[in-house]
Order: sequence, then structure tokens, then C-alpha cells
Amino acid sequence: MSSKRTLFLIEVAIFTALALVLDIIPFLKFKIWPAGGSISFAMIPIFIVAFRWGLKGGLLSGFLWGILQIAVGDAYILNFWQGAIEYGFAFMVLGFAGVFANAAQQSFKQGENKMSFIYIMLGVLFGTALRFTAHFVAGIIFFSDAAPEGQAAWVYSLVYNSTYLIPGFILSTIVVYYLFYKQPRTILSSAA
Repeated sequence: MSSKRTLFLIEVAIFTALALVLDIIPFLKFKIWPAGGSISFAMIPIFIVAFRWGLKGGLLSGFLWGILQIAVGDAYILNFWQGAIEYGFAFMVLGFAGVFANAAQQSFKQGENKMSFIYIMLGVLFGTALRFTAHFVAGIIFFSDAAPEGQAAWVYSLVYNSTYLIPGFILSTIVVYYLFYKQPRTILSSAA
């Protein structure tokens, strides 16, 4: 096995485990809803992997984070399809931030801080929007009975998921950019 492949696997494992730890430590997250949904630092490690290793690193790390949530009993699962959408798919698609990895890396190499921020923000937005879409659809399909009487299921799902994913997007964008800005070689020393 090549040293780059070994480094890739080690980083995916470490950052995925870090995402899980950040998600389950109570004082590191602000729980919005009793049935799930909190503002935390947990998406940040997935975005770091995505910007360092690109699409395959981000997708793998996100998928593993979702599976680990199920394995440790931190998942709220009603049935197979809801679990697959909200834990297998929703966390995996955070890794689509990796689509912007090369552009972000190039802008950091060239010292273009404004463009670096834009690429980080676009990547985090893309990954978060895809995750939001998965939870939004699952909310309409599987949690429509939780909507207040007279409120459409799609409105309920939109509000429910926006309350934690919009702040999560903002938090992740700021922290990921700050980490790479302070240590730009961190984003540049991967194989993406």
C-alpha cells in the first residue's frame, strides 16, 4: 500500500471519529430538537477531509460518520429507508464539498484569501444543502405526523431542518476557513 493511500485511510478514520466525538459530547453541541437536530462542530472534520482529499475522501468520511452514529446508538431510526436516507445518504453527501477542493487549494497556494474563503463557503454550502435536502425529504415522508395541526409537512420539515443546518453551515464555513487560513499547508499537504 502506498504511503499516500495509507495517509488517506488514516485521515479519513481519524476525522470521522472526531466528527462522531464532536457530535456526542453534550457540551460541544446545542440541541435544538429532542428527536434530533443540533448545532455542533461535528460537520467540520468531514469538510476538512473533503477539502484535503477531494470528493472520495469527503464522501467516505461522511458515510462512515453516518454509519458510526447508528453503531453507537446515536441515531433516531424509524425504518430502513428513513435510516438509509438520514444516516447513510445525508451525512455522506456532506463530502460533495470536495468538488471545490482543487479550487480552494489553488487559491490558498496563490495567497488569494478572498477566493479561498469563497471556495470554502461554496463547498460547505453545497455539502450542507445536499444534507438539508436529504433531511427535508425524509421529514416530509417519515415525520409528517409530527407537524402541528394545520401545518403542511413540507413547511414543518423546512423549518425543523433549517433551524440547525443554517447555523451549522455558518459555523462550519467560518471554522474551516479559519483553520486553513491559519495553517494553509494543512489543506495543501494532501493528495487531492
